[in-house]
Amino acid sequence: MRKSGLTLVAALAFSVSVFADGVKDNNNASAWDGSINKSKLTQYLKLNGTQNEKVADICDFFKAEMSLANRAKEGKNEKVRNAVYGNLKLMKETLDEKQYSNYLRLMAMTLRNKGIDVNVDK
Repeated sequence: MRKSGLTLVAALAFSVSVFADGVKDNNNASAWDGSINKSKLTQYLKLNGTQNEKVADICDFFKAEMSLANRAKEGKNEKVRNAVYGNLKLMKETLDEKQYSNYLRLMAMTLRNKGIDVNVDK
């Protein structure tokens, strides 16, 4: 049982490392522009054709929102939070329950690794 738990943790850590493009050395919100490796995400979530198109659009929208948030001079943290929550809302509407649960874990871990403090465990 313990070995399977460690295997799961290792697999999840590997998934997070391939999920986000553009990993930077400094660990803060400006270090991540919201780029998501869509092909790896499609494989990880096992998306169908319709979902794939919608998720690609959501990822592009999220990247644009994160870029705007990172360039903001005032209210940067709030804009990052709004971008993340907007992304999660759109993904919840597109993905089934299991896919969304996996995406939520992946997003939470990615944000934590990037040093972005947003509570996504909703």
